[in-house]
Order: sequence, then structure tokens, then C-alpha cells
Amino acid sequence: MFKPLEIFIGLRYTRAKQRSGFISFISMTSMLGVALGVMALITVLSVMNGFESQLREKILGMASHVTVSEYQNALHDWRKLGDELSATKDVIGWAPFVKAEVMLSANQQVSGSLLRGVLPEKEGAVSDISDKLIAGHLNLLKPKGFGIVLGSELARYLRVGVGDKVTVITPQVTPTPAGILPRLRRFTVVGLFEVGMYEYDRNLALIHLDDGSKLLRLNEGVTGIRVKLDDMFQAPYVTREIAKILTPNYIISNWTMEHSNFFKAIKTEKRVMFIILMLIVAVAAFNIVSTLVMVVTDKRSEIAILRTLGFTPRSVMGVFMVQGTLIGLIGTVFGVIAGVALAINVETIVHSIEHFFQVQFLPADIYYISDLPSKLVWSDVTTIASYSFLLSFISTIYPAWQASRVNPAEALRYE
Repeated sequence: MFKPLEIFIGLRYTRAKQRSGFISFISMTSMLGVALGVMALITVLSVMNGFESQLREKILGMASHVTVSEYQNALHDWRKLGDELSATKDVIGWAPFVKAEVMLSANQQVSGSLLRGVLPEKEGAVSDISDKLIAGHLNLLKPKGFGIVLGSELARYLRVGVGDKVTVITPQVTPTPAGILPRLRRFTVVGLFEVGMYEYDRNLALIHLDDGSKLLRLNEGVTGIRVKLDDMFQAPYVTREIAKILTPNYIISNWTMEHSNFFKAIKTEKRVMFIILMLIVAVAAFNIVSTLVMVVTDKRSEIAILRTLGFTPRSVMGVFMVQGTLIGLIGTVFGVIAGVALAINVETIVHSIEHFFQVQFLPADIYYISDLPSKLVWSDVTTIASYSFLLSFISTIYPAWQASRVNPAEALRYE
């Protein structure tokens, strides 16, 4: 169907100025529509890839890949258990932790918080908290020193800084002659961290493991052990392997179980956005149908002359399929170029717009991430370009088939 002569004539029709300016306008509109649809699709998917990557990095930078704890009891043999876990394949680090939901009070401000007791010398093996500190140092958490490290938003809400005092109120109560009173303990702020994710910056506080164990009356026990893996996507496999070497009284969970719904929701949103934005490309691609139908009507006499010169219906069909496919190809190419350029520079562009108009598109207290990240995945670009070209090609079939059915005698009757 696509011999050199058919290709040559199809390209000639595309370059030639149409007798009807409206046909040329529709052709340009179709081309522009395909380009805009492809550009929008590449940009949106790149931003969603960036969100997914950033969220995974921030969540797993603070949360553990695998967590081991015991049913309703504190872990007392955590050192021995940690050594056993470190011998498991793909495990590159572990650290004990104490966890509790508490109330923090300072300067007549009260806030709920997740209190986590950590060992500063081992915490770096399972989290990135040391790299997120904006004041103080994690090593300032000393046993019986009652120091505390706060998230930046939490410290801002409590109106405290390094060196200030914070009262920690635990769920446990203490019986006294005056009645039952909640347990209180004063801590000194020795550091501030900023992860860049509001959920952690606003709700997390860190203390030393020994202080946490004493505060929560765990008798030198811990809540559990956090484990870091060489490949976080091996977490389900490692979880099964750990379950084989431990007794049934242990609870073993991993990040795919704790955050699975969240990341599944992101993938579902990506799939839905792909379908919705691909409809834009489909509408633009099927505009090619109307363009080619009008071109066929405009060139009925030329089609008849080609038929009298020996062109077969198949060859005529090839001419108009080349013309329509070229419109879609040009639109796709320009859309890919514009989409890639926009996806790469979207963060800079958004920052410039926010600065110029003095607005913030993603407030930190509402969204998980306050920036607009972008991660260009070339496999997505290839898929989008392929779908766009395929839709453009399919939309040429009907008008090209109509052109192949032109009767030379009827078309030339009044010429």
C-alpha cells in the first residue's frame, strides 16, 4: 500500500496549499490538538511519577522497610533478635525503637504527637533522620538526659526552639493520694528536623531509647525492631523469610502492608489520568477524520485522474493514509518535544509562577508534599507517543477507504 509513489503524492498533498483555507485550518487544529494532548499527558504523568517517588523516599526515609514486634509485650531480647535479623539475606541494618502516642505541652500550647524512642548510634542504619536535622544533633540524645528532637512544624506550633522545655504527657497514669494523675516528664529540646513532609514535621518527636523505655515503663524493653533492606521491593520476600526463623508470637509487617493502599491509590490515579488525557489525544486524532473527508471531497477529480492513470483503489487509499498519518506524526513529535521540555522544567516554572503571583499551589499543611516534583520516565513517553501515533493512523482508515471508492466516471462527468 505504501509504495514510493503513494508516499510522494501523500506528502505532496500535505505540503500543498488547499483551495479551501478551512481545510488547512482544520488540519492545523488537529495537529495542534494532538501536540497539546501528548504534551499534557507527558507532563501530568511525569509530575505524578515525581510525587510517587518523593512520597516513597520521604515515607521510607522515616518509616522502616520491615518491623518486628511482639504480641502485647515489650521486646526484652532485642539485641539477640537484632543479630538474628542482620544475618537474614537483604537486611543491611536494624535498630530498636519505642513508640507511643503522647501529648506535648509548652507555652500554653498542647499538641498530640507520636513519640519515638531511638538509639542515636543505630538510628542512621534504618532512617535518614540525621540528614534532616536543621538544628542540634541526634547524638545529643543521651540516656537519662531527657532530651527531645522535634519536627520543625511541631516546634513552630509549640513556639519552642533548641534549649527550651517541653512537657510530655503519656497515656499511663500514676495513682496518688489525691487521685489518679497522668504521667508527666519535662524534656529539653536538643534538636529540630525537617523532612519536608508535613505528617512527620508536625507530628513526630524523638527521644533516647532508654528514656522512652523508662517513661513508658517497659522495664528496659522496646516496642519493636525496625529493619532496613538493600532493596525495599524485596520486603514481602524478606518478611516471609523472617517469619520462618521466628516463633509465632512475633508480629512481622513491612511497608507494602502499612502503606499499600496509599501507593495503590497513586497508581490508580495515574491510570485514570492517563485514560482521561488520552481522550484529548483521541479527540484531536479523530479530527483527522473530518480533515481527510473534506480533502477527499475537495480532490475527487484528482483522485479520478489518478485512477485513470492506473492507480488501484489500494494505492489511492495509501495516499490519503500517508497524509493523515503525517498530520498525526507531526503533532505527536511536537507534543513529545514540548512535553519533555515542560516535564524537565516544571518545578522551575511553577516556582516562578508562585513567586510572581505570590501564591502557593500546594500548601504544606494540606498536601503531603509542598513542592511540585517531576520525574520523566522514558517508557511513559514511548507509550504515549505510540498510542498517539496509533490513534492517528486508525483515524485515517475510513476517509482513505472512501477515497478509494471514488468512481472516475462520476467524478469527471462535469469537469
